[in-house]
Amino acid sequence: MFEYVKGNLIEITPSNAIVEAYGFGYNLHISVNTYSKIHQQKDVKLYLHHVVREDAELLFAFADKVERDLFRLLIGVSGVGPNTARIMLSSLTPAEVATAITTEDLNRIKSVKGIGLKTAQRVLVDLKGKVGSELIEGEMLPVGGNVAREEALSALVTLGFAKANVEKVLDAILKENGALTVEDIIKSALKRL
Repeated sequence: MFEYVKGNLIEITPSNAIVEAYGFGYNLHISVNTYSKIHQQKDVKLYLHHVVREDAELLFAFADKVERDLFRLLIGVSGVGPNTARIMLSSLTPAEVATAITTEDLNRIKSVKGIGLKTAQRVLVDLKGKVGSELIEGEMLPVGGNVAREEALSALVTLGFAKANVEKVLDAILKENGALTVEDIIKSALKRL
């Protein structure tokens, strides 16, 4: 139904973006990978996937078609819904997901929060041969200090994790290495939660 939205980036967190286009403000669900590509931009063009549920209509947005295409492949696997696919694309880059699928790296897929053994096996079986080499690694944009911690905290709480648990994990991660990007902080936290 929707292909993309092009407009002003009004507000952004690592899990959501609000884009204003022609007087409408669109609340878009994004991955950490998309966040890292667009968070410093004023005008954006995001590719959309529209999800209609009984209780809500959701728009998932991606910085490029490659990530959206991978998201669509992932949600086509039984047991992988839109939020699980978004967590997967937040924990791993599209290139890492594609590599894990093509090399049949079950442990890499299973390391994503919310993906168990059977779902990881289904992802590998269902998507083998469907994922191509067009997926490339994106650049990470560093964000410093407490801003990175707060954005990571906001994203993880939005994804459904308990705030107290997230704060403990984030503090431990930042104590080990305080110079991480928001993307790296979230990826590390997702592995520990």
